[in-house]
Amino acid sequence: MKPRVVITGGSGLLGLNWASCIRDDFEAILGLNERSASLPGTTSFRFDWSNRSEWSKQLEAMSPALVVHTAGLTNVELCEADPKKAQALNTDLAAQVAEYCGKKKAGLIHISTDHLFDGSAPLVREEHPLCPLNVYGRTKAEGETAVLQACPEALVVRTNFYGWGPPYRRSFSDWIIDSLRAGREIGVFEDVFYTPILAAKLVSSAMELWSKGVHGVIHLAGPERISKHEFAVRVASEFDLDHRLIRRAQLANSPQLVQRPFDMSLSSDKAWAMLSSHPGTLDEHIKMLAREQESGLTSTL
Repeated sequence: MKPRVVITGGSGLLGLNWASCIRDDFEAILGLNERSASLPGTTSFRFDWSNRSEWSKQLEAMSPALVVHTAGLTNVELCEADPKKAQALNTDLAAQVAEYCGKKKAGLIHISTDHLFDGSAPLVREEHPLCPLNVYGRTKAEGETAVLQACPEALVVRTNFYGWGPPYRRSFSDWIIDSLRAGREIGVFEDVFYTPILAAKLVSSAMELWSKGVHGVIHLAGPERISKHEFAVRVASEFDLDHRLIRRAQLANSPQLVQRPFDMSLSSDKAWAMLSSHPGTLDEHIKMLAREQESGLTSTL
């Protein structure tokens, strides 16, 4: 019998990609809330996250070997507009899932973020002091603390991913490709730097770390620090799209947006030293993104 993995936020971009990557080796269960989703080779279950007693019973009946907690509120503007909702979804729910896993001795991979720092230093390591600039970052930071207090054996993954998403949840790379294919000009920040990782590479690496018993906070991001503008240009090049439609924009000139760090790049040296394979290059990851499309992944998500 395959080990059972429950993925919260199962209708989201990462949840669906996670299930797609592991469904051959694990019994993947999509944990759904408001939105329905299905994926060949997986099953799904609807959780009412407002009813802790009920969803705890549901999880206990499933007896998962691993819970991958991807659910949360990731929209920075929405978090700032509704701090209570951000707290409930990014901190409180994470703590409750971790409490269940800690009591039931189930594995837990908790997905965190790279929005935890003030952007004053590039390629920060795991021990770098946290200094979130907005409600999203603060509630995710508090979520990390709560998760590790409730379940010290949890693997907390800080990351920033891209990949193919469903029609209702497009990723940054989707937005670039969709826009350029439609002939639309897009403005992309040239003054924001990060370390993006392909969702499939994130999943395989996180699963390997979990299988090795790694726990605590780990940075699992891409192999290259890059501006968002340069990332868009590299994606356009791989997909043979018109890079001239990509306009240089500046976060510094966008006062209407909630404050964000200008540099979100993470050093993943600690993770890569524990993994069995080299992380590869950003261009190799973007080529993998193209191969995923050719394999038909986009039509199944």
